[in-house]
Amino acid sequence: MQNVVTIFALSVWPFVSIILFVRLPLHAAVAWTILGGQLLLPVGATIKFTMVPGFDKATIPSLCILVGCLLSGAKRAGVRKMGLIELLLAIAIFGPIATSELNGDTLFFGDRVIAGVGLYDAISAVQIAAISLIPFFVGRRYFRDEASNIVLFKALVSGMAAYSLLLLFEVRFSPQLHNWVYGYHPSDFVQAVRSGEFRPMAFMGHGLIAAKFVLLALLASVSLWMSSNDKREFRRFSVLFAVMIYFCRTLAVFLYAAILVPLIALVRLRFQIRVAVLIASLALLYPTMRTLDIFPTKTLLESARSVSEDRAQSLQVRFDNEDQLLAHALQRPWFGWGRYGRSRIYNEYGKDISVTDGQWIITLGQFGVFGFVAQFGLLSIGIFRARRAMSRTATPRDRYLLSALALMMAVIVIDLLPNSGLEPWTWLMCGALVGRTDALLTGRSGRPSQATTLPT
Repeated sequence: MQNVVTIFALSVWPFVSIILFVRLPLHAAVAWTILGGQLLLPVGATIKFTMVPGFDKATIPSLCILVGCLLSGAKRAGVRKMGLIELLLAIAIFGPIATSELNGDTLFFGDRVIAGVGLYDAISAVQIAAISLIPFFVGRRYFRDEASNIVLFKALVSGMAAYSLLLLFEVRFSPQLHNWVYGYHPSDFVQAVRSGEFRPMAFMGHGLIAAKFVLLALLASVSLWMSSNDKREFRRFSVLFAVMIYFCRTLAVFLYAAILVPLIALVRLRFQIRVAVLIASLALLYPTMRTLDIFPTKTLLESARSVSEDRAQSLQVRFDNEDQLLAHALQRPWFGWGRYGRSRIYNEYGKDISVTDGQWIITLGQFGVFGFVAQFGLLSIGIFRARRAMSRTATPRDRYLLSALALMMAVIVIDLLPNSGLEPWTWLMCGALVGRTDALLTGRSGRPSQATTLPT
């Protein structure tokens, strides 16, 4: 979807980022460039040129922070030796080349013909992967100390507090802001209605994404509340986001909040890290458990049925589709089927009968085991490293922030089992967690100590 308004919004964002990098310290400029793009730019609109990936609400802010950081003159962490993280990055970026080499065959499903993928598709996939990981690189290099993580948390809290006004407006008047401003609905309007009530999304594209960001803001505000000297401000924010969780009307997010908020507020920090590790481990093992048929699907279906028959039926459809897609993915297990619908299921007439909700099955089907391990490994590795890094933190607040960031990443990873979508903000948080654990485990903070804004 694109029109004059969407093209203008996308085109003006680099100039907005220039203003942010000139006027704000580096960490704040990075955070607001990424978060602002997520909160305000149009969904589904793309500025496309030949031979390069499209410029949209994900790629434009990512490229902006890359240029801004390079021009800022801030010192960065030194070049690292090849390790597990570098290996995962290499697979995530260059693995699609192997996928393309192994999927040159044409597929036939009834009247549908799907061409094989070649060198052009490989180059395109590498470009997309590299651009999508820019926030990870920036987070890892620049968000390496307590102060930078505080900036990250405060940006999320203040940004979502202001955004709550838009969400509350849509709770009352229906999710229409994206349609009014940009001229179209970013998703099926039916999905914005739950039990006769509206589920807000503003400019996020879907109510699930908006609910996830409210949850992340809630966890960040509770962490700042517990670790700050001035507790009143963040206590108010926490109450606001708790109310917004209710209005977002997303059961999974409500359950996440009900478990994680008391965990952050009442439980010892080391136990919080153990819970984060457990959650991440479950997400990493989920494809294996589904393949071996040892995941308790029947128990979950019975639990869902006790809440609502509709939810149970929806979950049953999800599991059935996962079974079919997983069986198809395992025909080319290591590097997958590639993009352009090759990993999906078609009937004898060539009709697409797939429902791909979870990021894990999308990645596994398109890029195989190597792609899944690279993507989910990068998202999870900071969580496992946080357990070792916790003992090296210098202040109680640093420990709270590290624990909360690990829990936030854990809930993002587990949410990628039923849902899809990896926003730039997710990769920025992931990079910040890896960067902070890097600094703690090596004893080098790598904090920018020279220019923190662009020269004027």
